[in-house]
Amino acid sequence: MDSMTTPPGAPTSDAGRSARSFTRRFVDFAGGYWTGERRVRVWLLTVALIVLTVGQVVVPVLINIWSEQLFDALEQRSMERFYTMIGAVVVIIGYNIVNAVLHLLVKRRLQLGWRQWLTSKLLEDWLRRGRHHQIAFLPGDHDNPDGRIAEDVRITAEMAIDLGHSLTYCAMLLISFTNILWMLSGRITVTLFDAELTIPGHLLFIALLYAAMGTTIALLVGQPLVRAVNQRQHFEADFRFGLARVRENGQAIALLHGETAERKSLTGLFAQVATGWHGQTRALGNMMLFSATYSVLSAAFPILVAAPRYIAGTISLGVLMQTSQAFQQTVGALSWPIDNLARAAEWRASVERVLNLHEALERLDRDVCGVAENHITVDRSEQHHNLVCDGVSIHDPNGKPLVHRFDLEIHQGDRVLIVGDAAATVRLFRAVAGAWPWGSGHIMLPSHTRVFFIPERPYLPHDALRAVLAYPGTANPADDDVAREALRDVGLPHLADQLDRKEEWDETLSVPERQRLSFARLLIRRPDWIFLEDATDSLDIDSEEELLAMLSRKFPHATVLTISNHGGLAAHHTRKLILERKNGSVTLREMHQDAVINDSDTTRRGRRVGRG
Repeated sequence: MDSMTTPPGAPTSDAGRSARSFTRRFVDFAGGYWTGERRVRVWLLTVALIVLTVGQVVVPVLINIWSEQLFDALEQRSMERFYTMIGAVVVIIGYNIVNAVLHLLVKRRLQLGWRQWLTSKLLEDWLRRGRHHQIAFLPGDHDNPDGRIAEDVRITAEMAIDLGHSLTYCAMLLISFTNILWMLSGRITVTLFDAELTIPGHLLFIALLYAAMGTTIALLVGQPLVRAVNQRQHFEADFRFGLARVRENGQAIALLHGETAERKSLTGLFAQVATGWHGQTRALGNMMLFSATYSVLSAAFPILVAAPRYIAGTISLGVLMQTSQAFQQTVGALSWPIDNLARAAEWRASVERVLNLHEALERLDRDVCGVAENHITVDRSEQHHNLVCDGVSIHDPNGKPLVHRFDLEIHQGDRVLIVGDAAATVRLFRAVAGAWPWGSGHIMLPSHTRVFFIPERPYLPHDALRAVLAYPGTANPADDDVAREALRDVGLPHLADQLDRKEEWDETLSVPERQRLSFARLLIRRPDWIFLEDATDSLDIDSEEELLAMLSRKFPHATVLTISNHGGLAAHHTRKLILERKNGSVTLREMHQDAVINDSDTTRRGRRVGRG
């Protein structure tokens, strides 16, 4: 896509970020899952997840109490108490299994439901009124929408619940073991300047200070990791998009023998992936240097802190081990930022990619559905039986004029050929179809009429041939006899008995066959208004004549608007519009009827000479 500047008045991405915080943007976009139609079910799952998380916190608390009793039994060499502890741990294990399984089921159901909701929301916005086509022309960070919807939405939903659960678990764990550590700390007396100070809960304060120092160092060391994860995800998305483009255009690449060029391009894209990987590896390496030291020290430090009291005989072995575990659990809960920094960085990078796509679609809606003077409006009117273009001008997405203001009326039954500047004719075709909103003016189509557009390269879904013929309609597929007759009428009799065959038809059929198949769709849909965009440009002269003659025969009263510079089409049209480029601007003018007739006669004579 060519580089483009932001249109006047359109908010920039940076401005959007400064206006609303990341959290607010995320809640506005994704929070509707908890307030939508299924909110009762969603809230029940959420409450169940919280209750089961509380159940998870109960396990380490029970293990902490059990540990004290076990080591006291070992210190006293009591087999009776030892057997009791064995029975107790079996009960704890059973409880933990049930709670863990239920927690997993509820969490995954909530994750999938949220992902489905987010995916449906983005798909609805993306695949609506040509937005998937129009957004490609907007500036900003919203490329590879397929990867964002498939992968980044998954990460957004799954990791948000995972991180939320782990944060809730650590918060509850901290509350539980703060109280336990406070009670186990007792009171110590410190002499300061000949004054004795009694300090309660000293181990808790040491744990808080220890965790605070570790978290601060980890956040400083881990800052480059956030940037590295974001950059790597961007490179991975570019590589996936490149692979998808090769797959989608495999036939053209094979015919041009472009494998070497594509391999070189994809190798370059993967080199960027490798660069992102190495950048993330360096950031993770720096983080690992700290975490390796911190994890070992966290296991030894609490025993070293509490051991003097055990040596002095003020606490038992059980209390020592219980204190050590409580200290570790408290520090572990406070170390949530350290343990989840890399995952949180990956999650935020994916959320930003999803939000950028969502906000670009919102901006496109504001541009298209905002003030009528700022875009081309396309409506259906019961007061008009003709196609009316009232004060229409066509611009590019940056606001630069492509076609100057014009008025045009096409009557029912007219056969109109539009020729001239290729870029301008294509934009006019898309504007009438409602897929090109940039410009101004009003286009009115008659209501209660069936309209059918045939683009230059028709889209053929990977489905049974009968579904391809009925596309985009799926509820009422064509009758077998009607479908077979349509295929024979357009010169595809060899496909008449393959209606239930599933194929990648855009790969199986040649370009001329695909264009013929689009005319078969036309025969099945039976529209009143027919719009053709270079729909016969790949056919030979005789085939083109046969199809256009069939069109006149099968649709004698239909209105046909053809955009093409292909010679010979004038003979099948009664009006001719020319888009002329002069001094960098394009204007629309109509050729006089006599000139259209002379032009078609000249074309026919040229064809006869060519055949001779």
